[in-house]
Amino acid sequence: MAAPPSATIAWFRLDLRLADNPMLEAAIERADAAGGAVLPVYIWDPEGEGGWAPGEAQQWFFHHALAGLDRGLRAAGSRLLVYGGRTREVLQQLITKHGADAVFWNRRYEPDVIRRDAELKEWLQDDVADGGAGVEACSFNGSLLVEPWQVETGSGGPYKVYTPFWRNLSKRSDIEDLEPPLPPPDALPAPAAWPADQGLNALELLPTLSWAQRFPELWDPTEAGAQHGLNRFLDEAARTYGEDRNLPGKRGTSGLSAHLHAGTVSPRQCWAQTVAFMEDDASALGDDEREHCTTFLKELAWREFAYHILFHFPETPDAPMNPKFNEFAFDGGGEHDARLHAWQVGRTGFPIVDAGMRELWALGWMHNRVRMIVGSFLVKDLLVDWRLGSAHFWDCLCEADLASNTMGWQWVAGCGADAAPFFRVFNPTSQSTKFDRSGDYIRRWVPELAELPDALIHEPSVADPEVLEQAGV
Repeated sequence: MAAPPSATIAWFRLDLRLADNPMLEAAIERADAAGGAVLPVYIWDPEGEGGWAPGEAQQWFFHHALAGLDRGLRAAGSRLLVYGGRTREVLQQLITKHGADAVFWNRRYEPDVIRRDAELKEWLQDDVADGGAGVEACSFNGSLLVEPWQVETGSGGPYKVYTPFWRNLSKRSDIEDLEPPLPPPDALPAPAAWPADQGLNALELLPTLSWAQRFPELWDPTEAGAQHGLNRFLDEAARTYGEDRNLPGKRGTSGLSAHLHAGTVSPRQCWAQTVAFMEDDASALGDDEREHCTTFLKELAWREFAYHILFHFPETPDAPMNPKFNEFAFDGGGEHDARLHAWQVGRTGFPIVDAGMRELWALGWMHNRVRMIVGSFLVKDLLVDWRLGSAHFWDCLCEADLASNTMGWQWVAGCGADAAPFFRVFNPTSQSTKFDRSGDYIRRWVPELAELPDALIHEPSVADPEVLEQAGV
C-alpha cells in the first residue's frame, strides 16, 4: 500500500506575508519534492508568550494582517488555517489526524518564546516511542537581517554600544551583497481535503469598544499595505529622512514599525529596496540625500541591535541592563499613581507630552521624537518607574515589539544599552519649540490649545490670562 502523501505545516507567527518568507519557501519546496501539501497555520496562543501576550492594539493589527494573509493564500490556491489554544495541542492534532509529517517556522527571539520553541522542537523531532511526534522540524530566519549571535565584538562577546555594532553589521559580506528578497509564491500545493479550523473571528482579536476606530487612518495592516507604505516612504520621504524624522508635524518617518513587527514586510525587503533606490541612476540622489537614506538603514540596524541585546540579555524586559539601577528610588504609587494616569491620558499640562500620549491612544503609534520626550518626562520629571511606561506602550502600540520597546525605555531611562546618560533630561518645552516650531502637531492632538499663537502654544502656562481667555483656553 502506498504511503499517504506528506503534509508540511507552514506555521506562521510574526511573519504574516507571502514574499521573502524562507519558512514558506522551504515548506513549498519540500511539498513539491514529496508530492505532498502545505498546510498554512496560525495558532493564537497568548499563554505561550509568557508574560508578554500581545496587547489589544497589536491584536487589532494581527486580525487584519491575518485576514490579508488568508486572502493572499487563497489567491495562490491555498488558505490559512486559524486555531486558538495551546500550540503543542494544535500541532499534535494536525500531525495525528491529518497526516502532517513536518513543521516549518521562522524563528522568534523573545526569551519565553525561545524556551517554548526549543521544547516544541525537541518534542516534534523525538521518536513516537519516546513520547515525541516523530516528524521533521525546521526553523528559519525570517525576521532579521542577521541572527543575534552572528555579530560579535573582537573578543567574541555581544555588543552593548550601537555604533560599533553598526560598523560590524554594515560591513558584513552578506549585508553588502544582500541576496534579493524571495518573491511571493505563485501557488501552494493544497491537500485533497482541508482540516477543519476555528476561523479568524473565533479568536476575538478585535476590540469590543470603538477605541480603535481611528487606527485605519494610519494603518493598512496587510502585506500590500506594507509594500505601499515602503514605496511611499522611498518616493516622498527618504531623501530628507535624516531631518524630517524629527519633526512630528510632518510625515517624515517610514511608518513601517508595526509592519516590521507583524512581519507583513521583512527587514530584508526594506533594506534591499532602499539600497536599490540609492543606486538607481534615475533617482539622481545627491550626497546629502544618500546620507538621509543611509540614516534609514541605520534605523533598521537599530532594530537589529535591539534584538541583539534582547537575545544576549534576556532579563532586560523586566530589569535594567545596568544593575546599578536596581536600587533606583522611583517616587510614586506604582501603577495607581495619579501622575502616571495623567500621563497615560494626555492630561499633564505639557502640550507636547499630552499630544504624544493622545496620538498613541488614537492611532496605536507615536512619533519617535515624541516617544523620547514623553519617556523622559515620565521617568526623569515624574520619577515614575520606566517599566510602567513600557507596559502602557505595550498595551497601546500596534507595533509593540518586545526588543524595540524594551530598548527604547531603557535608553531613555539611562539604564540600558547605549543609553542616554541618567542625568540627560529632554526638556519638553525646548524640544517642542525646536521640533514642532509652528505647533502643528500640538494643534492636531491638543485642539483646546489650537488658537494660541505659535510663541505660546509650547508653554501656555506663561501666557497672560487675557490671552488664554481670548484663545478659549
